[in-house]
Amino acid sequence: MKQQHDLVQGTSEWDQFRLEHFGASEAAAMLGLSKKTTRNELLRMKKTGIAKTFSDWLQVNVLDHGHEVEAMARPHIEKLIGEELYPVTCSDGKESASCDGLSMDDRIAMEHKQWNETLAAIVAAGQVPDEHMPQCQQVLKVTGAEKLIFVVSDGTPDKMVYVWVFPSPEWFERLRAGWAQFEEDLAAYVPPEVVAEPVGRTPESLPALRIEVTGMVTASNLAQYREHALAVFAGINRDLKTDQDFANADKTVKWCGEVESRLAAAKQHALSQTESIDVLFKTIDDITAEARSTRLELDKLVKARKEARRGEIVAGGVKALTDHVAALNTRLGKPYMPSISADFGGAIKGLRTFDSMQNAVDTALSNAKIAASAAADRIQINLGTLRELAADHVFLFPDTAQIVQKAPEDLTSLVKTRIAEHDEKERVKAEEQRAKIAAEERAKAEAAVRAEQEAERQRIATEQVAQAAAAAAPAPVAAPAAALAPAAAAPVASPAPAPTVIAMPPRAQPAASVVPTLSIGAINEHLKVAGVSTTAEGLRVIGFEPAGRERAAPRYHETDLSHMLAAIVAHVQSIQAKQAA
Repeated sequence: MKQQHDLVQGTSEWDQFRLEHFGASEAAAMLGLSKKTTRNELLRMKKTGIAKTFSDWLQVNVLDHGHEVEAMARPHIEKLIGEELYPVTCSDGKESASCDGLSMDDRIAMEHKQWNETLAAIVAAGQVPDEHMPQCQQVLKVTGAEKLIFVVSDGTPDKMVYVWVFPSPEWFERLRAGWAQFEEDLAAYVPPEVVAEPVGRTPESLPALRIEVTGMVTASNLAQYREHALAVFAGINRDLKTDQDFANADKTVKWCGEVESRLAAAKQHALSQTESIDVLFKTIDDITAEARSTRLELDKLVKARKEARRGEIVAGGVKALTDHVAALNTRLGKPYMPSISADFGGAIKGLRTFDSMQNAVDTALSNAKIAASAAADRIQINLGTLRELAADHVFLFPDTAQIVQKAPEDLTSLVKTRIAEHDEKERVKAEEQRAKIAAEERAKAEAAVRAEQEAERQRIATEQVAQAAAAAAPAPVAAPAAALAPAAAAPVASPAPAPTVIAMPPRAQPAASVVPTLSIGAINEHLKVAGVSTTAEGLRVIGFEPAGRERAAPRYHETDLSHMLAAIVAHVQSIQAKQAA
């Protein structure tokens, strides 16, 4: 929640407030965009509470003068925008902003910078440099203002340019994530030992070499000189790590060259006094050779270690980023994190000191960590969405590791679409299954009706056969008249009823595709109620040839059954007629 604070710049209360809050004027340094303060310097100041010191000249001529120019410019800006402005310090959580001006209704904020030709030209073109944009956006974020007027002036209307800056959600998120990572780094930060700017030092100076020659060496401390010189050379540091070590090594390389030159000069001086003194020259040559060897060795070592040290700094950044991504994967539960890259090599390109290289790598590392954390937060949101919306449809998302990289709104849409498509397919499948079952039930019902009709036809045919058989039986023979009792004559048998013959429709020829399935056994099942049976030969006699065979057994068409029964009845009747004649 936004708060306003009644503070006076320069007081102990002001210093304590700045120490406990992340100020808008520090945002550029936090993001590694400041040309005046590095991110590592800001970490050190926040950790130790020791603010960056300014010279008296800078304080008087830049900082104090800046406040004066700002106060001179404010009335002109108020006239320009038609609003009264007042300086105020605000905070929202740990983020703070010292506004050069804020309107009474908090809608308009002002940020003022002293006149600078380069900066003024950029602002006149309608732009705000990246170095100043973080401060403007944090002022808007903390105050909640609708817009900010960014002014560059010398306090007069003649030298005054401005540009309007509006709130940017992207910048707001960048600031939030940046300060979150900064606070995390601050908690783990250990301030390095503060040392003066490295100045190279040579090893211990060698004693002055004294040689006097009068045809022979009359006086010399060369032996002692040699012993001392070799000890000094042996003690030169070759384990180069810090900027101080490299500065010392660079200076020592030059010093070794100077030793070589002085020894050569001493040798030449001795030569001018005598023709040849082997021991003297040999000793001088030995020392010269050692100085030269040390110089060449150290020169190569300096170059090699400089390159190696650059690699160590870059490797440290790579490892720290790898560890951060691994920790995020642990938080997520599975290795969902995408590849997070950082150009650590490019960050140190062109830098000369190892302190500046370390700051560049640390700043690039911070930005990469911010990007990685943002990706992890997005994945965490997406995993929550999957758990909420797709708990019963996990099988639809075998590509979870890929889709959780999407923007949350895109993933939500994808999840809903896949589930809707799956449910629609299941609905269609269920309808097709229901339709199939209904069709099967209809087919069964229709088959039952046909079976019932066929049973009725067969019943009628069976009755006809029975009637034909009864009609074919011989009539009973009457007893002789003499054998009959006079009072009780035998009853006269009633004549057998004439068989009922149902006219059959013409026999239709079944289609070629219809498979014959009627067997001799099935036909005899219908005939057995009449006490008769038939065979394939019997059927052939009345005009029915097999329509097909199954394992050599003859098969007939079901549709011919009624015709067969009728033909059998007709055949029996014809036999009866012949017997009667």
